[in-house]
Amino acid sequence: MPGLVLHYHPLSSYCWKATIAIDALGIELRKQLLDLADPAQRDAYFALWPIGKMPLLMDEGRVIPESSIIIEHLQRHHAPHGRQLIPDDSDAALEVRLWDRFFDQYVMTPMQAHTADVLKPEAGRDPDGVARARNLIERSYAILQRHLEGRTWIAGDTFSMADCSAAPALFYANTYVPPAAEHTHLLAYIERLMDHPAVAATIDQSREWFKFYPGRAGLSRRYYIPEEA
Repeated sequence: MPGLVLHYHPLSSYCWKATIAIDALGIELRKQLLDLADPAQRDAYFALWPIGKMPLLMDEGRVIPESSIIIEHLQRHHAPHGRQLIPDDSDAALEVRLWDRFFDQYVMTPMQAHTADVLKPEAGRDPDGVARARNLIERSYAILQRHLEGRTWIAGDTFSMADCSAAPALFYANTYVPPAAEHTHLLAYIERLMDHPAVAATIDQSREWFKFYPGRAGLSRRYYIPEEA
């Protein structure tokens, strides 16, 4: 069916990045829940995008992968006038893209290494790899603590694509590697992020799925209460 469709899963951190941006931009589209464990869905999805990663945007039959590209495409072609997550100024846009990449590469990726290790059989786990991932997250936290002094958002004065990337990266990384108490600027930023309407909406839409999250033991009771799952 043609139109604007997002293939996604409500636990996927990169899907969160896209859905947060969609809400922040005020865009209406159809969300198609993707279950890659279902052979028919998997085959159909890989026929669209053989890499098989989520999310994937379909715009009138055009295949648009990768969360950052999806956000930029939506802003260019579908966002209401005045709604933007990437500024027009080229230098400001570069700062947004820099921090977007920072969260994807240095927080989201090592966070996913923790999840991947939890899913392995005990005999196949990689404690050295997890330690390296933890170290990268902790170094990233230290960089963010310094960068966020005197700032409300991560790049510029307004909520941007970089914050859309930061929200899922920090939400999930916190379940494995909580920021140290002395990282006060980072902790305050995380609270602002979680309270942002677009972020809060994505979290609310994902709550029923948290019981399946491999790192759920690290989730705050603000988001997940095991005995109620």
